Amino acid sequence: MADKKKSLADLGALTSETPEAPVEATETETVQTSVEEAPAKEAAPAADQGVSTQGPQIEAVLREQQLDKHGRAYATGRRKDAVARVWLKPGSGKIVINERDQEVYFARPSLRLVINQPFGLTERTGQYDVIATVKGGGLSGQAGAVLHGIAQALSRYEPTLRTTVKRAGFLTRDSRVVERKKYGKAKARRSFQFSKR
Repeated sequence: MADKKKSLADLGALTSETPEAPVEATETETVQTSVEEAPAKEAAPAADQGVSTQGPQIEAVLREQQLDKHGRAYATGRRKDAVARVWLKPGSGKIVINERDQEVYFARPSLRLVINQPFGLTERTGQYDVIATVKGGGLSGQAGAVLHGIAQALSRYEPTLRTTVKRAGFLTRDSRVVERKKYGKAKARRSFQFSKR
């Protein structure tokens, strides 16, 4: 499994031409060249010993496609108190949430716009079918959870799209949640009405 992964170093090795092997010199030529190179070695020891002036090179690993036995990509999306389980597979662009069509479940057009953002960004509109089950929270939180799940599943089905989706911030779980109520306050920060007299 590890040998299937490719790196940028492997790509460079494939594209560069292999240099021809140097022709071996005779013994007399090697003695003459070693005598001539002796002062040069003393002058520049770092260059001849192969010390690299560059820092350690990091290999960029290409991610693998993650599919289940039915050929679907699965991901979990979260937002506020909502949790969405999302399955994504190639299709005609049909999105089903809790066994209902997206127009029925999310009646507000703004929520449907939120859900379809990853497809619009990656130019994959109408190419994938989505089946999602979502629970907890309100409609806005559920739409955000489905968006998070679709973005995760899309990056698992097509790993090359991961950087595009990540730059847009769709892979990051929005950690903003409702602040808890404090004692002595009407809400989290709202104080009771003050009366001087």
